[in-house]
Amino acid sequence: MFVVYLKKQIVTGITPFMDIQLKPLVAGKTPEDTTVVVAMSGGVDSSVAAGLLHKLGYKVIGITLQLWDYTPASEGEGTEKKFGTCCALDDVYDARRVCQTLGVPHYVMNYESEFKDKVVDDFVETYLAGATPIPCVRCNQRIKFDSFMDKAKSLGADILVTGHYVRKELLEDGTPVLCKGEDKKKDQSYFLFTTTPEQLAFSDFPLGRLNKDETRALAKDLGLHVHGKKDSQDICFVPGGDYREVVRKYAPEAIQKGNFIDEQGNVLGKHEGVLGYTVGQRKGLPGGFESPMYVVEIRANTHEVVLGPRESLGKKVFTVKELNWLSDQTIDGLEVTVKVRYAHDTSPAILKDLGDGRVQVDMLAPEEQVSPGQAAVFYDDDVLLGGGWIEVPESAKVKVQFQPA
Repeated sequence: MFVVYLKKQIVTGITPFMDIQLKPLVAGKTPEDTTVVVAMSGGVDSSVAAGLLHKLGYKVIGITLQLWDYTPASEGEGTEKKFGTCCALDDVYDARRVCQTLGVPHYVMNYESEFKDKVVDDFVETYLAGATPIPCVRCNQRIKFDSFMDKAKSLGADILVTGHYVRKELLEDGTPVLCKGEDKKKDQSYFLFTTTPEQLAFSDFPLGRLNKDETRALAKDLGLHVHGKKDSQDICFVPGGDYREVVRKYAPEAIQKGNFIDEQGNVLGKHEGVLGYTVGQRKGLPGGFESPMYVVEIRANTHEVVLGPRESLGKKVFTVKELNWLSDQTIDGLEVTVKVRYAHDTSPAILKDLGDGRVQVDMLAPEEQVSPGQAAVFYDDDVLLGGGWIEVPESAKVKVQFQPA
């Protein structure tokens, strides 16, 4: 796939050790005539995106979504409000302070109710169905991009910018494509596979050619107080990483004890609920086996966790649903590389179009990390073609009802 790179604008004097190359955000318009809305999380990446564009003369407006904040549920923990790690109150404060430093407008929009309905509830349901969710992708898909775009257009903005480490490039005919970030260790294209063509056309990602060290150096030179702020690690509504507690809170009646079994159906032990396990897991399992055992399947309908040796993890065929396809290439028979987890490398595969937004993925070699609920994201070299959600096998599907808070 041939990609045309626009003429770059050379920006010097921002850091002592590098020149920044940044293509014009809107063709035919100068920075002074371009209004940019920057989606600001309160972290260093989006802050640098705002600061860099302001330095270049763009008319910058910062917008932050307040999505989640929580108070300790158990008695005796006090009444002090605690904060998450993305789009909670402390992050809103950081984004506001950055905008004050830059002297640009800043808006805050409260989407806590929508976030609960569209992201947290999906998180709970996915775990109870025996799958492992990626709430940050659901948040991008169902909350962030649509909300930011609507607000940006209402403010008369020409373009929406985020701090993701991805690149937007143009094909020969001018069609925009989403590409991996130049720093492959920081590339975040996996989390943006649900981006629609309309969203991509209205968005840009100025950090796509930088690495994290360069971004932090820019933040410091731009005088932004967040230059040393740690990256978000936890899911915002799962502070401390205890996702089981979130599921117990919203669906206590759905958590049932069950059996560990082997692939032949023999009972190996007892567990406290399938939500504590994910395909590929090795720790926290019964011991006493001659060789290490792994979770190879979760059968939520019978409350069984299936264990097997490592070789049983390898899958050559699986299916994905809710395909979002950004390419004009025909899916059926297409050779691609696929990433089945964010932290893993891509592997070669061939796609088969099943219709109704479903695709069969035929791996050229067995893949051990295929876990229902995770995303399978497809690439042609660095270009993101699309992606979908890895399906739970029919034998393990179950519909669990729970009471939203």
